[in-house]
Amino acid sequence: MGAQTIRLLGVEKHFARAGKRTHALTDINLTIDAGEFVAVVGPSGCGKSTLLRLVAGLMPASAGTVHYDDELVSEPRKNTGIVFQKANLVQWRNAIDNVLLQIDLRSLDVSEYRARAESLLSSLGLSDFLDRYPHELSGGMQQRASIARALVHRPDVLLMDEPFGALDALTREQVRVDLEALWLRDRMTVMFITHSIDEAVLLADRVVVMSARPGRIDRVLKVDLPRPRALGARKAPAFIELVDTITQEFLARGVLDDHRTQRLLG
Repeated sequence: MGAQTIRLLGVEKHFARAGKRTHALTDINLTIDAGEFVAVVGPSGCGKSTLLRLVAGLMPASAGTVHYDDELVSEPRKNTGIVFQKANLVQWRNAIDNVLLQIDLRSLDVSEYRARAESLLSSLGLSDFLDRYPHELSGGMQQRASIARALVHRPDVLLMDEPFGALDALTREQVRVDLEALWLRDRMTVMFITHSIDEAVLLADRVVVMSARPGRIDRVLKVDLPRPRALGARKAPAFIELVDTITQEFLARGVLDDHRTQRLLG
């Protein structure tokens, strides 16, 4: 099966706890085309991660529907890859066996996927670390292994929930470049959640800008930058303009406060 189109129609999500109701998401309507890379950026608490979990089938929507092509999403799908902010590697398995873990869990023939696991780890700069255990890997290496694990079964959809959030700036930049290269090669449909405006623009075909809670889609912006977007992409006028557009959107809505420093200094 090839990359699939994701459609969210009138999606809302409410949570109730101790008699208190929280309206997390409202009126989400979005189509992510097959093979498209879409980034979702917004303030903390706006429901970005909740949105990803709804798309993954990890929780039900309170209203509306999520579809992959014509299939209604009502439970987790076998052919979706998910990467979370923490790598969550199994401590007693080395890097390549962590990548192959989900192949084991799916009762598939591990021998048929070992070459792909090695290739993915090599593409992510881990060819010399296949036999290393998590405690022998840096945080960036662990996250690269988790990305390889999400891709090893050739998913048609890849969902990523702030996967670079815990990485240092240099590692984050390299993993971003590596991820783009893998996506250009395999062209799965990607939904990428991030707090970083720069990261969203550098990776995505389109950037979805969300409001504060209850989260809704404020704008969807097309990214007109040639690929691959190497380390120098930040110098491109189109990148600078789009980052400024999104920043101004958050300033206008009070998500960012350009005058806070002066007020704090008195």
